[in-house]
Amino acid sequence: MTEMTLELAFALVHFVVENAPAPVAVYVVDDHGEIIAAATMDAAAPDTRLNAHRKAYTAARSDARSTTELAAKARKDAAERASFDPFFTFFQGGVAAFDGATRIGAVGVSGLAGPDDDALARRAIEASGLSTLDS
Repeated sequence: MTEMTLELAFALVHFVVENAPAPVAVYVVDDHGEIIAAATMDAAAPDTRLNAHRKAYTAARSDARSTTELAAKARKDAAERASFDPFFTFFQGGVAAFDGATRIGAVGVSGLAGPDDDALARRAIEASGLSTLDS
C-alpha cells in the first residue's frame, strides 16, 4: 500500500467512531492533506470539524509525525513558527500514518482532551496495520 485509499480511510473513521468515549469529529487525509473521509458524531461540538480537519492536514503536510511533535519543535524556534502554513495547528490529535517509512496520510481527531484525541488517532492508525513511526 502506498496511498491512503477510501477503504482504508473508512476503516480509520469507523475505528475512531466505534472507540471514542464521547462525541468527536474525525478526518482522514492523504499525504497532501486532502480529505479522503470524515465523520462527525452526533452531539459533537461544531468546532470539532474544523479542528479535526486542521489536525489531520498539519500531520500530513508538516515534517513532524504529529501535531504534538510539531508544537514542541515550533516552541523552540520563532523562525519556524513564522514560516508555517496558516492552516497548521498545534492542538494535539493530528497523527501521520506511515506504510513502512512512507507517509501516506494522517488522522485528525477532535472533541476529547488533547492527549485523548492523540491517543485515539494513534490507536486507529495502529489497528489499521499502519504505523505512527513512534511505536
